[in-house]
Amino acid sequence: MSSGSGLQAGLKNRHLTMIAIGGVIGAGLFVGSSSGIATAGPGILISYALVGTLVVLVMRMLGEMSAANPTSGSFSAHADRALGGWAGFSIGWLYWFFWVVVLAVESTAGAKILADWIPAVPQWGWALIVMLVLTATNLVSVGSYGEFEFWFAGIKVVAIAAFIVVGLLAVFGVLPGVHADQASFSNLTGHGGFLPHGPGSILTGVLLVVFSFMGSEIATLAAGESEDPQRAVTKATNSIIWRIGVFYLGSILVVVSLIPWDDKSIAEKGSYVAALDSLGIAHAGEIMNFIVLTSVLSCLNSGLYTASRMAFSLGARGDAPKAFARTTSRGVPRTAITVSVLFGFLAVFFNYKFPDTVFLFLVNSSGAVALFVWLVICFSQLRMRRIIQREAPEKLVVKMWLYPYLTWAAAALIVFVLGYMLTDTKHDGRETVLLSLLVAAVVLVIAVVKQKLGGGHRTAVAEQGETEKVSVG
Repeated sequence: MSSGSGLQAGLKNRHLTMIAIGGVIGAGLFVGSSSGIATAGPGILISYALVGTLVVLVMRMLGEMSAANPTSGSFSAHADRALGGWAGFSIGWLYWFFWVVVLAVESTAGAKILADWIPAVPQWGWALIVMLVLTATNLVSVGSYGEFEFWFAGIKVVAIAAFIVVGLLAVFGVLPGVHADQASFSNLTGHGGFLPHGPGSILTGVLLVVFSFMGSEIATLAAGESEDPQRAVTKATNSIIWRIGVFYLGSILVVVSLIPWDDKSIAEKGSYVAALDSLGIAHAGEIMNFIVLTSVLSCLNSGLYTASRMAFSLGARGDAPKAFARTTSRGVPRTAITVSVLFGFLAVFFNYKFPDTVFLFLVNSSGAVALFVWLVICFSQLRMRRIIQREAPEKLVVKMWLYPYLTWAAAALIVFVLGYMLTDTKHDGRETVLLSLLVAAVVLVIAVVKQKLGGGHRTAVAEQGETEKVSVG
């Protein structure tokens, strides 16, 4: 194992493009949208638009910092430099924790679908198989991760684009051979109005959909292993608006136009399956299960990649064991991947053995990490803009709009959402925030103690970013 080769530029432009597009389409969109529609009715579109706008702003900030300094640690490395070692340490480990829990959640979700198709293999067996296959993929090379993700994300993109086209044709009454009685834009206002449960349901809808957007930042981590990191980050950042607009708002608009929001089939079958069924499309449930399985595998693949690269970055900055920063001759951080997947397996075990105690704690205590990450990105960008302008203004190829006003507005919205979650007892919002804050406090205490004891012994990579450790191979 070579510790000097570093990460390698093994991701091609087509890989980065599809990772960026597919990163915003999580399994949560297909699975979790039903509860949002039931809560807010057609008004869920405003909830998605609000969260989508927030993600666009956060990604713009992250794009500004990552284009100026592409690194496998992304926002953690930026926080390290802008706010201090305690910030980079804390948010890096919290993000790693979030993704290893996601590994367990997604592998279990995929195993359920596969066990339904092939019951001869038990559910835990499928979870094990899925985890092992994707671990092997990540261990081979970053190029193999990119290739798998290219096809996983490609299937998601094609499926959701086809769903939108077919749905709109049905709404406009021009879909050949299909007579959709209920399909009409009048469904947006005809069943109790656009906001059947009042304006307050928009905020509740925000709580239900915000976590389905997690993953949009993966492209900035992956860009550090591409041939042209700056170009990759710029492209991913500039395209985020249409990606969210088309895939989230477009598809949800089609769902609530094809069938009334209060149709019982949405809760029974899921929003997308119910919408396909309303068009009389045969085997709609199996089709959607295949798409959800693809999304699950994509999320698992990217989750393992993301967790391992964050662990690599922490190791390179002296915030994790040095072994995490060692790579093979192919530029693969084998130890970081292995440790991440072992914790993923441990979480899977807890899911099967203690689903209502230990695993529930893990899920809830990592649930608000997305919002913590976005908040740290806001504060990092406020400081980093001044650093870049002072040291290398020519690197500001991506700029946050209306700086610093929109940055402060985004931070205020995130704080507001966290505060509103504390009032939510029906959907476990309060428990999620409190447990996530507890875990964050523990990590923060460790970071502060480590900083006090460690003094100035952290590696210079913390100041320079890990860009120098990425070599073209």
